[in-house]
Amino acid sequence: MLEVMPTARAAVEDIGNGATVMIGGFGTAGQPVELIDALIEQGATELTVVNNNAGNGDVGLAELIRLGRVRRIICSFPRQSDSWHFDARYLAGEIELEVVPQGNLAERIRAGGAGIGAFFTPTGYGTLLAEGKETRIIDGRGQVLEYPIKADIALIKAARADRAGNLVYRKTARNFGPIMATAARTTIVQVADLVDIGGIDPEAVVTPGIYVNRIVVTAEATA
Repeated sequence: MLEVMPTARAAVEDIGNGATVMIGGFGTAGQPVELIDALIEQGATELTVVNNNAGNGDVGLAELIRLGRVRRIICSFPRQSDSWHFDARYLAGEIELEVVPQGNLAERIRAGGAGIGAFFTPTGYGTLLAEGKETRIIDGRGQVLEYPIKADIALIKAARADRAGNLVYRKTARNFGPIMATAARTTIVQVADLVDIGGIDPEAVVTPGIYVNRIVVTAEATA
């Protein structure tokens, strides 16, 4: 049942230590900053985070990592020019890393939401990323067996929701949000605008409300 939460902090209050948390966003585009800040304030630790990268600068996911609250991260791009907090933690042996090619990351999350047990992909075959994994030759091409990624919590950002939980996104801020919403036990969404049922054209809905558990309206909404 959908809950409209009074604050971002209330929305994340019951996230426990050791939870696996998917966080939407492609860099800063679509990153649910208010929900991440609320999670920082809430105090959960020993988290496994699934994200496209390992944080930017000193805010959001980067700050969660700086504080030592992330035990393990599953991502495609852990290192970039402003990933200094991840770099420091990783070099100190204080955070575990699983690197997943971006297409595989998206498909593993999608598989988690779709109930797919596993799938073969050519991406990563013959590289270090395939070490220890089952491989096959299918139609003459090397393939690697990959397993779904699921989570306890998904924190995502949408542009608008209605009171049934249906979501629409703003351009590229859509990125991982729709698949993460399907692959988590509890999906928490920050939106800029909450409208009555019927306020969103059904043909424009990207994430159906059946996948959304909690919504909080926040002031931040442009990216």
